[in-house]
Amino acid sequence: QVQLVESGGGLVQAGGSLRLSCAASGSIFSPNAMGWYRQAPGKQRELVAAITRGGFANYADSVKGRFTISRDNAKNTVLLQMNSLKPEDTAVYYCNAVWRNSTSWGQGTQVTVSS
Repeated sequence: QVQLVESGGGLVQAGGSLRLSCAASGSIFSPNAMGWYRQAPGKQRELVAAITRGGFANYADSVKGRFTISRDNAKNTVLLQMNSLKPEDTAVYYCNAVWRNSTSWGQGTQVTVSS
C-alpha cells in the first residue's frame, strides 16, 4: 500500500520561507508525477506545483517566482521550497503522487502565514 508522508509545515511571518517534504513509500515504481495541492478554508483544493519524473515542472500563476518544486526519483521524494510567503498562501498543503493506474494523497500539512 502506497503512503505519502509530508513534513515541513508550520507558522511563518509574511516574507518568510518554508520547505515542504513528501516521501512516497510502498511502491517499487517512481511516480509519473508528484506535486503539491493546497486547500484554504472555504475554498476548493488547487494545484500549487507539480513535476514529472523527467523533471518538467509547472506552477500555479500565484506562486510562480516564489515557489520551487523538485524531486528525487531514487528516493521517491518531492520538495516544495516556498519563499516570499504571503498570508494568502495559508492553507493545508497536500502531497500528491500519480502512477499509471493509481493516485495517492498525503494527509496534509498546515501552512500558516501571518501578516
